[in-house]
Amino acid sequence: MRALGPIAAILFFFPVAALAETFEYDEYLGEEINRTCAGCHGPNGQGGGGGGYPRLAGMSAKYISGQLRKFKSRERENIPMLPFSNDRELPEEDLVQIAEFLSRIRLQTFLPVQNPNNLMDGYERLKQAKQVLKIPREPGDTEAGRDLYREDCALCHGKTGYGKKKAPLLAGQYIVYLRVQIQRFLAGERTHEDPDELFRERSPEDWQNLWAYVSILDD
Repeated sequence: MRALGPIAAILFFFPVAALAETFEYDEYLGEEINRTCAGCHGPNGQGGGGGGYPRLAGMSAKYISGQLRKFKSRERENIPMLPFSNDRELPEEDLVQIAEFLSRIRLQTFLPVQNPNNLMDGYERLKQAKQVLKIPREPGDTEAGRDLYREDCALCHGKTGYGKKKAPLLAGQYIVYLRVQIQRFLAGERTHEDPDELFRERSPEDWQNLWAYVSILDD
């Protein structure tokens, strides 16, 4: 891809910066946009497809919006996202709204205990159940995985695994999805800082122990 010239770059980035300064969150608009996302990522951003579609709920708005822009520019190649992330279907003003909407969703890991003196109706209980996401535990040495995580992952993804502004959450994310992303980093299909040092030198046992630990971060 040809690099943008200085004037073109200013014109390209200015609308994004200007929009960020005037952004006002509209929950109802975010909910409306999310109806399109829900087909793959679930109505509450909990992901789906057996882990093929990642959880988005609770990720930072900055990270989500950044990835959506990469889908638009095809810096991050993702064929299923092409029909949804173009400027016509997802203009910048909608992009920041859906990113904020998803970032504010808080998924539970257990269904709350009902008050026996004030039982809710079945529909309300069903809505609660739809916001529960529990990642299955992976086999492996969680203590060894914890050491690996603290050494190489915690700085960017946070001590508890819930991510930072520029790094996605790992806690409560599907291990199936994370494995595929590592393969894509190693294949050069996605960019990551120091992929050889962080990923390629690990043994299969290291990976399994790391996945075992990541799978319990949301417990």
